[in-house]
Amino acid sequence: MQTSYPKEKLKILLLESIHPAAIDLLNKAGYTDIESIKGSISEKELLEKIGKVHILGIRSKTQITEAVLKKAEKLIAIGAFCIGTNQIKMNLARQQGVAVFNSPFSNTRSVAELVLGLSIMLMRRVFEKSEGAHQGLWLKESKDCFEVRGKTLGIVGYGHIGSQVSVMAEALGMKVMFYDVTSKLSLGNAKSSNSLDDLLKKSDIITLHVPGTEGTKKLTNATRLKKMKPGAVLLNLSRGDVMDVWAVKEAIEKRQLGGLAVDVFPEEPKDNKDVFASPLQGLKNVILTPHIGGSTVEAQEAIGLDVADKLISFIENGSSSGSLTIPEISLPVMNNAHRILHIHSNVPGVLSQINGVLSKMKVNIIGQYLKTNEEIGYVVLDIDKKSGPKVMTELKKVKNTIRTRSLY
Repeated sequence: MQTSYPKEKLKILLLESIHPAAIDLLNKAGYTDIESIKGSISEKELLEKIGKVHILGIRSKTQITEAVLKKAEKLIAIGAFCIGTNQIKMNLARQQGVAVFNSPFSNTRSVAELVLGLSIMLMRRVFEKSEGAHQGLWLKESKDCFEVRGKTLGIVGYGHIGSQVSVMAEALGMKVMFYDVTSKLSLGNAKSSNSLDDLLKKSDIITLHVPGTEGTKKLTNATRLKKMKPGAVLLNLSRGDVMDVWAVKEAIEKRQLGGLAVDVFPEEPKDNKDVFASPLQGLKNVILTPHIGGSTVEAQEAIGLDVADKLISFIENGSSSGSLTIPEISLPVMNNAHRILHIHSNVPGVLSQINGVLSKMKVNIIGQYLKTNEEIGYVVLDIDKKSGPKVMTELKKVKNTIRTRSLY
């Protein structure tokens, strides 16, 4: 699609080794000014680059701070090629009319597979025996080693990952319980638990799949750990702060917990060169992995294609489906019209002003789409192709306008 702004002049910066599939998709769509950097860069380096960037692609390590956003005068959208967006100053991005897209579901399978693999290894104490074999010890015994078949898996958070873990666990012959703060339809034979405490009491394996919020911070604490079955194993592949690390360490040392697998931590190294430190290091039957839940070739390719496609749709069509900052609108392609995007503060009277401008200029509206959230209003206008560039000039003068862009 031909847009008002030449595609070859749109500067795209991709950080943290974003999958080549995303770059290929952007290239095929006509975007050629793409800079791809392997790792994350410092705030100082990003500040030097961001002023010329229209589209920014990151993963979980790059911090999009207030300073970065304030200097990002040309920035239209940010693609978070991952699940979380904690690394982005979301409120400021919203206030500046910068669309933020992520990929919350593309690595679901990868995480679910790892959960089940870790569950089996913990129940069989595989790492302990593997380490012994590497050291010349032959630890062939069945003591404290169990099958997962017939065991109860307790899933805390029954969203896309939790529910897929549920289905796969049943295929292994496990009984499944789940707890979620909202009502969820159970899949297969999984049973919803009335309370988190009830789930902890009955489960042999507990796996956490909750978002990182104030309500989930230290969800697994000393009090709740004591409510678990003696010898139960715990897995956290959600967010680093949902588990009280020191309380869990004590539970392992006292053998209240039979095993632990952790893939996310309250503090993580910025890159592979930094030293990783955790109170959980050196404990028996504890598996620590470096935030690799979604780190498979298949997942990264799926994420790359998903986020790149959302960015292209927003740049070329104005469709904001999947945006976490701009109200979501799915838009048709309009061939015989000018399309104008108007992002503004959600206050009374803005739409009236916009329509007043168009009426005064005798502009024929072919299509109009509006969606708001608590802070932002997003209006898409398809107007008569005979309308001149002065329309854009006048719409920019509308009070409480944040950003106006002409697509074609």
